[in-house]
Amino acid sequence: MSYLIKSLVVTLSLLISTTVFAANTSYYGSKFHGKRTASGSIFNMNSLTAAHRTLPFGTKVQVTNQKTKQSVVVKITDRGPFIRGRILDLSKAAAGEINCQLCTTTMEILSYGDGKYRKE
Repeated sequence: MSYLIKSLVVTLSLLISTTVFAANTSYYGSKFHGKRTASGSIFNMNSLTAAHRTLPFGTKVQVTNQKTKQSVVVKITDRGPFIRGRILDLSKAAAGEINCQLCTTTMEILSYGDGKYRKE
């Protein structure tokens, strides 16, 4: 199945259900700090942002650590994670809010972004 078809299937399934159970969530930080993201914005590890493979850029998602029950609202600004079994990469700040280096989370989509590339 092509990447485009997989992306459409995942996106359509997300539109039907607003809650997605993530197998694993991780974070990324200093290595990418100050570099351009897939959405065109500059990555700031101190902002509440995340990377997801298919959600439109600008989508707001509430992420809850299943162990601690702590939650954070993040904005999708990048693509990833590219490690098998992970569904979301949080910025360092967002991961710190929910005490997550590698954890099991749930995601609730609060609003969908327009998906547009923005060079800031």
